[in-house]
Amino acid sequence: MQRKAIIIGATGKVGEKLVKQLATLYQCVIVIARRSPQTMNEHMQFYQVNDFANLPDIINGLNIGEDTDAFSCLGTTKKQAGSMEAFRQVDYDMNVNFAQLCRDKNVSQFFFLSAMGADSNSRFFYNRVKGDTEAALAKLGFDKLVIFRPSLILAKRKGRPLESASQGLFKLVSPLISESISMHPISAKRVAAAMAMSAHELYERQKFQQNVISAKVKIVENKQMLAMTRIKS
Repeated sequence: MQRKAIIIGATGKVGEKLVKQLATLYQCVIVIARRSPQTMNEHMQFYQVNDFANLPDIINGLNIGEDTDAFSCLGTTKKQAGSMEAFRQVDYDMNVNFAQLCRDKNVSQFFFLSAMGADSNSRFFYNRVKGDTEAALAKLGFDKLVIFRPSLILAKRKGRPLESASQGLFKLVSPLISESISMHPISAKRVAAAMAMSAHELYERQKFQQNVISAKVKIVENKQMLAMTRIKS
C-alpha cells in the first residue's frame, strides 16, 4: 500500500499483533509508545513517549497527512488504571487527543479498537466511556472512521494467572460454540487481522473505484470480525 500508518497502543495484546501486520502492508509504520515493539523492521519508525502530554510535539513534527491511516489500540481497565477517572483519561482523553492531533495534520482515516457494548447511554461505566469515545471520534471529520467492537479478547498475559486460566477454559470451549453467537470470544490475532484487512480493503476500493460513496463511520461488530478472519478448511 502506497500509504503510511501511525499507531498508538502498539504494545497491548491487539496492538502488538497489529503492528506486525501493518508492517507488511504499509510503506511506513510510525509507532508511538512508552516502549519499543518486540519486532522492528526497516518499514517502522519508533517514537518513545513517557508522558502523553508530549504527544503534540511528536505528532506535529511528523510528515503525515492525507496519505496516512491512524490506528489506536490504546485501552486499559479500571483495575490497571487505579480509578474511574484514570481509566477515562486513558480510554477517552488520550484516544481523542491522538485522533484530534492526527486530524489537524489532515490524516484522513482512523481505525479504532473499541469494545462490544460501547454505548454512551450504558449503565456500565466501561461501556459508557467506550461509547463516549466513539461519539467524540465521529465528530472529528475523518473521511473514514472504522470502529471495531470485539467481545472477550483471548491473549496470553504474563502475571495474570486467573485471567490466563479463564481464557484457557474459553479456548477449550470455543470450538464447541458457534461463531455466529455475538459474544463468542475472539483472539487478539484475529482482531488485529480484521483491522488490517479492513484498511487494505478500503485502500483497494478507493484505488479502483474513485467515486464510491459510503458512510463516513463504519462499525465492525464481533461477528463480522470472526467471519472476516475465519480459516476455511
